[in-house]
Amino acid sequence: MENKKTIVGGFEWADLTVDNATQVRDFYKEVIGFTHEDVNMGEYNDFSMNSPTDEQTKVGICHARGTNNDIPPQWMIYFNVENLEDSMQSVKNNGGKILAGPKGSEKYGSYCFIEDPSGARCALFQKASQD
Repeated sequence: MENKKTIVGGFEWADLTVDNATQVRDFYKEVIGFTHEDVNMGEYNDFSMNSPTDEQTKVGICHARGTNNDIPPQWMIYFNVENLEDSMQSVKNNGGKILAGPKGSEKYGSYCFIEDPSGARCALFQKASQD
Protein backbone atom coordinates (compact mmCIF):
# COMPACT_ATOMS: atom_id res chain seq x y z
CA MET A 1 0.00 0.00 0.00
CA GLU A 2 1.30 3.43 -0.96
CA ASN A 3 2.29 5.67 1.97
CA LYS A 4 0.35 8.91 1.55
CA LYS A 5 -0.13 11.91 3.81
CA THR A 6 -3.33 11.73 5.84
CA ILE A 7 -5.55 14.78 5.45
CA VAL A 8 -7.92 15.21 8.37
CA GLY A 9 -11.42 15.64 6.94
CA GLY A 10 -10.34 13.99 3.71
CA PHE A 11 -11.95 11.00 2.08
CA GLU A 12 -9.95 7.83 2.81
CA TRP A 13 -11.93 4.90 1.44
CA ALA A 14 -15.33 3.52 0.46
CA ASP A 15 -16.69 0.04 0.80
CA LEU A 16 -19.92 -1.87 0.57
CA THR A 17 -20.76 -4.64 3.05
CA VAL A 18 -23.58 -6.98 2.03
CA ASP A 19 -24.79 -10.56 2.48
CA ASN A 20 -24.29 -11.39 -1.22
CA ALA A 21 -20.83 -9.87 -1.75
CA THR A 22 -19.81 -12.22 -4.58
CA GLN A 23 -22.93 -11.40 -6.60
CA VAL A 24 -22.50 -7.66 -5.94
CA ARG A 25 -18.79 -7.88 -6.86
CA ASP A 26 -19.76 -9.39 -10.21
CA PHE A 27 -22.48 -6.74 -10.71
CA TYR A 28 -19.95 -3.90 -10.38
CA LYS A 29 -17.42 -5.73 -12.53
CA GLU A 30 -20.00 -5.76 -15.35
CA VAL A 31 -21.45 -2.28 -14.77
CA ILE A 32 -18.19 -0.35 -14.18
CA GLY A 33 -15.55 -2.68 -15.54
CA PHE A 34 -13.76 -3.19 -12.24
CA THR A 35 -11.33 -6.06 -11.83
CA HIS A 36 -10.90 -7.53 -8.38
CA GLU A 37 -8.39 -9.00 -5.98
CA ASP A 38 -9.36 -11.35 -3.18
CA VAL A 39 -8.73 -10.18 0.39
CA ASN A 40 -8.32 -13.21 2.65
CA MET A 41 -10.54 -12.95 5.71
CA GLY A 42 -9.74 -16.44 6.99
CA GLU A 43 -12.72 -18.60 6.06
CA TYR A 44 -13.79 -16.43 3.10
CA ASN A 45 -12.58 -13.63 0.82
CA ASP A 46 -13.69 -10.02 0.62
CA PHE A 47 -12.76 -8.05 -2.50
CA SER A 48 -10.64 -5.05 -3.47
CA MET A 49 -12.16 -3.54 -6.61
CA ASN A 50 -9.64 -2.13 -9.06
CA SER A 51 -9.95 0.48 -11.78
CA PRO A 52 -10.14 -0.94 -15.30
CA THR A 53 -7.76 1.78 -16.53
CA ASP A 54 -4.97 1.95 -13.94
CA GLU A 55 -5.60 -1.27 -11.91
CA GLN A 56 -5.40 0.75 -8.67
CA THR A 57 -7.75 -0.32 -5.87
CA LYS A 58 -10.63 2.14 -5.60
CA VAL A 59 -13.20 0.54 -3.27
CA GLY A 60 -13.95 -2.64 -1.36
CA ILE A 61 -16.87 -5.06 -1.37
CA CYS A 62 -17.21 -7.12 1.79
CA HIS A 63 -19.30 -9.94 3.18
CA ALA A 64 -21.52 -9.06 6.14
CA ARG A 65 -19.82 -11.65 8.36
CA GLY A 66 -17.63 -11.70 11.44
CA THR A 67 -16.60 -8.22 12.53
CA ASN A 68 -18.47 -6.81 9.51
CA ASN A 69 -21.87 -8.23 10.48
CA ASP A 70 -23.11 -4.91 11.91
CA ILE A 71 -22.16 -2.60 9.03
CA PRO A 72 -25.16 -1.07 7.23
CA PRO A 73 -25.62 -2.40 3.65
CA GLN A 74 -24.81 0.83 1.80
CA TRP A 75 -21.77 2.40 0.20
CA MET A 76 -19.90 3.55 3.28
CA ILE A 77 -17.41 6.39 3.00
CA TYR A 78 -14.60 6.79 5.52
CA PHE A 79 -13.48 10.28 6.59
CA ASN A 80 -10.10 10.83 8.24
CA VAL A 81 -10.11 12.23 11.78
CA GLU A 82 -7.21 13.24 13.98
CA ASN A 83 -8.48 11.50 17.13
CA LEU A 84 -11.20 8.87 16.85
CA GLU A 85 -12.17 8.91 20.54
CA ASP A 86 -12.59 12.69 20.51
CA SER A 87 -14.62 12.53 17.31
CA MET A 88 -16.87 9.80 18.72
CA GLN A 89 -17.56 11.93 21.78
CA SER A 90 -18.33 14.88 19.51
CA VAL A 91 -20.81 12.75 17.56
CA LYS A 92 -22.68 11.99 20.80
CA ASN A 93 -22.49 15.60 22.03
CA ASN A 94 -23.92 16.94 18.77
CA GLY A 95 -26.97 14.74 18.29
CA GLY A 96 -25.43 11.87 16.34
CA LYS A 97 -25.20 8.16 17.08
CA ILE A 98 -22.37 5.64 17.14
CA LEU A 99 -23.66 2.68 15.11
CA ALA A 100 -20.67 0.36 15.56
CA GLY A 101 -17.11 0.51 16.77
CA PRO A 102 -14.51 1.44 17.41
CA LYS A 103 -12.90 -1.35 15.39
CA GLY A 104 -9.59 -1.72 13.63
CA SER A 105 -6.01 -2.84 13.92
CA GLU A 106 -2.65 -1.46 15.00
CA LYS A 107 -1.39 -1.87 11.44
CA TYR A 108 -4.05 0.16 9.60
CA GLY A 109 -5.91 2.20 12.20
CA SER A 110 -9.25 2.49 13.95
CA TYR A 111 -12.71 3.34 12.69
CA CYS A 112 -16.33 3.56 13.72
CA PHE A 113 -19.67 3.95 11.96
CA ILE A 114 -21.85 6.93 12.81
CA GLU A 115 -25.21 8.42 11.99
CA ASP A 116 -25.56 12.20 11.91
CA PRO A 117 -28.68 14.03 13.19
CA SER A 118 -30.29 13.81 9.71
CA GLY A 119 -29.88 10.01 9.58
CA ALA A 120 -26.99 10.01 7.08
CA ARG A 121 -24.31 7.43 7.80
CA CYS A 122 -20.54 7.35 7.31
CA ALA A 123 -17.40 6.04 8.97
CA LEU A 124 -14.71 7.96 10.85
CA PHE A 125 -11.14 6.67 10.43
CA GLN A 126 -7.98 7.36 12.40
CA LYS A 127 -4.96 6.05 10.52
CA ALA A 128 -2.39 4.13 12.55
CA SER A 129 0.66 6.17 13.44
CA GLN A 130 3.54 5.72 11.00
CA ASP A 131 6.39 5.63 13.55
